Amino acid sequence: MDFGIAGRVVVVTGAGRGIGRTIAEVFARAGAHVAALDVVAEGVEEFAAVSGTRGQSGLGLVADVTDAGSVRAALARVAERFGGIDVVINNAGINVEGRVIDLEEEAWQRCFDVNVAGVFRVCQAAIPYVSQSAYGRIINAASFAAVVPSIGSAAYAASKAAVVQLTRVLAGELGPHGVTVNAYAPGMIPTAMNGFAEMPQPAQDRLLDTLTLRRWGSAEEVADLLLFLASDASRYITGTLLDVSGGKLATQVPAKAYEE
Repeated sequence: MDFGIAGRVVVVTGAGRGIGRTIAEVFARAGAHVAALDVVAEGVEEFAAVSGTRGQSGLGLVADVTDAGSVRAALARVAERFGGIDVVINNAGINVEGRVIDLEEEAWQRCFDVNVAGVFRVCQAAIPYVSQSAYGRIINAASFAAVVPSIGSAAYAASKAAVVQLTRVLAGELGPHGVTVNAYAPGMIPTAMNGFAEMPQPAQDRLLDTLTLRRWGSAEEVADLLLFLASDASRYITGTLLDVSGGKLATQVPAKAYEE
């Protein structure tokens, strides 16, 4: 499906690997000028090189979302290279696990510095650019954990819930500029960070039993939602959290339908 993304300038953070890398590749295939940002150079440099061999317009930049100066410099380079910025996708994030009684304050602070303050820094630096765009979009990665947290996920779940509220405030502040701001909540998408697909089968089955569509999701399915949110088709949607979780816990016991 053509969402009319061709020619738009899209920034994706945390794009060196995992879901972020897939998002960058999907937007590049759709004809966007994609700037892939990551704190590690290898993945984004590879993305830029591969994009070039495919005739796509890709730029790989090192940027640390915990450093406001690094973020501002990266976005300035993107705007200089492509003539502006239309879409910003805040994908960069980390996971911190641990029960509250055991959780070290340093780990808690690190989780919020990347997952919440990182989004804040990128959005703050991006506002002057997206406000001047006729297609201004900011799209922030939340998580299903922001809706229903898990035991041992206090830092991660709280940080992603904060992203949802930040998204809503930004939507209100940027509405007069015609910029939409939305968040998305992936469910069980196997990545190197969560290791879902490498779990023992009984552990996988227990998790899959919580899904209405009883299968792991894919990074491409997340990227497809973001294509829609970045397009004109979503122009009247802002300040919301969109669930891309395969109906995780849509009903109390989704597995019952499969058992029957």
